Amino acid sequence: MAGFDRAEVLRYLGYHGQALDAELLARLEDVMRACEKAVKPRCVWRAFPLDRERGSDTCVWLEGMPQPLEGKDIAAHLQGAREAVLIACTLGSSYEREYQRRVAVSPTEALFFDAAASALVESAASDAEEQVTCYAAERACAVNRRYSPGYGDFPLTVQKGLLDALDAPRSIGLTATSEYLLVPTKSITAVMGVFDGAVSDAVRASCETCALEGRCAWRKQGRTCCGDDA
Repeated sequence: MAGFDRAEVLRYLGYHGQALDAELLARLEDVMRACEKAVKPRCVWRAFPLDRERGSDTCVWLEGMPQPLEGKDIAAHLQGAREAVLIACTLGSSYEREYQRRVAVSPTEALFFDAAASALVESAASDAEEQVTCYAAERACAVNRRYSPGYGDFPLTVQKGLLDALDAPRSIGLTATSEYLLVPTKSITAVMGVFDGAVSDAVRASCETCALEGRCAWRKQGRTCCGDDA
């Protein structure tokens, strides 16, 4: 089940070892508990065989998906995979309602709530990733880490096709705008590869090959989009 700890929320708040008084920490704990009570993550994922006849080093076609996953990075991420797993997670519209209520009452608590929600949806995505790992293990396969649209040269334009392939608008209420932004906002989409045997480091997400190297918000927080500490 998705959840989070205080350290994770503090990281989203930009904490780097500053002194925190007991009263502030108590308020943060209260907001975290309120977030877990008010917001319930929903996730959906599905494995798709790769259509190797149409694939290339700049795009990946999945059987049953009407548009390709474009970009050299996602092609490298799925190189040699037998299946690609599409993942979508969201906190739903309840996050927006509760956040706006807190903005009107206390900007500080709204900030805490936003950080707690970010940690919660990330935890939900990690839970989905673990489910995919178990799915692969049952088939004597291995997986690499999830990789999301918007990182490297994997474009946001894939969002609608990815969501439609998962039936996410109906199953979890997750859609994309005409600008390819996810709605509700506290949501994550990602792709993982399922491989026969071990996974080569060459197909893992890498900061060194990412187009955002040197200007990545995740790295500034001491973490990466591929789940490792920086």
